[in-house]
Amino acid sequence: MSVNWSDTAPLVAFAGTLAAAIGLPVPAMPTLILVGAGLAAAPSPWLVVPTFLGALLGAFAGDAAWFLAGRRFGYRVLDGLCRVSLSPDTCVRRASGFFEKRGVKLLLISRFVPGLSLVAIPIAGAGDTRFSRFTVYDLAGAALWVLVGLSAGMIFYRQIDAVLGLLRQFGVGLAALAVTGLVLWIAFRFVRRALLIASLRRSRISVDELSRLLARDPGALIVDVRSATSRRDDPFVIPGARLFDFASADTDLATLPRHTSVVIYCSCPNEVSAAKVAERLTKLGFGHVRPLTGGIDAWRASGHSVQAIAVAT
Repeated sequence: MSVNWSDTAPLVAFAGTLAAAIGLPVPAMPTLILVGAGLAAAPSPWLVVPTFLGALLGAFAGDAAWFLAGRRFGYRVLDGLCRVSLSPDTCVRRASGFFEKRGVKLLLISRFVPGLSLVAIPIAGAGDTRFSRFTVYDLAGAALWVLVGLSAGMIFYRQIDAVLGLLRQFGVGLAALAVTGLVLWIAFRFVRRALLIASLRRSRISVDELSRLLARDPGALIVDVRSATSRRDDPFVIPGARLFDFASADTDLATLPRHTSVVIYCSCPNEVSAAKVAERLTKLGFGHVRPLTGGIDAWRASGHSVQAIAVAT
């Protein structure tokens, strides 16, 4: 028997999409599909309309909050996401790259890529995107996403009923298996991150050490691995730094002598992006790769000069 959501469907849809939009670990799409399955057996077909509007309102409310946070606090919002993400800076870098190529139109499909919408929206707020333009594209993308979720539930409600029946029969065992799998996956990600950061802490170089290195080895290679968005927000580099682009990295790296001392830096907490690049460079044969503790902010805070760069607008 299908779930009878009655008048609670709009509230459930609103709560689910709002929670997902503000970043809570809520499976919003499965929730929409389940709500859609319940709507297929609802006493009134018109219940679809307030449910759709409720889901749309919840999604937009959460998105608007992130957009305004990005507008108010700039890229400091992304620093916060770096701290709580299981893949710090990687998701930020990916979203930054996508946003640089597609602009606010990315919001039309960002919800279909896990984690992308949560990062792309504050990036839009931190940039020069008008709120009216953000509203148009965000509502369009959210509407498409909600429509897909509810429609899938209404179309496949019989299959969903069968799954729910199976869960009722073997619910405890299946739930325990699912929870165990999720816990193991999260533990794997955290352990992987901890090992990466531990490796970083053993190999990183301080600002003072870098200053001394440059004094005795002016040819040392300094590489800025920040995203293009971060560079536009702060268009300065450590003097002599080379800009690193993941898209052309293999070609660029092929021209560098492997014995060169390489210092890399980014702008994300824990220098995770720099650590990943350091790991990549080491595998390519570079024997002296060290991330800079604190990145360019620490370099600047110590009173060292920075160099302006031209960035694409």
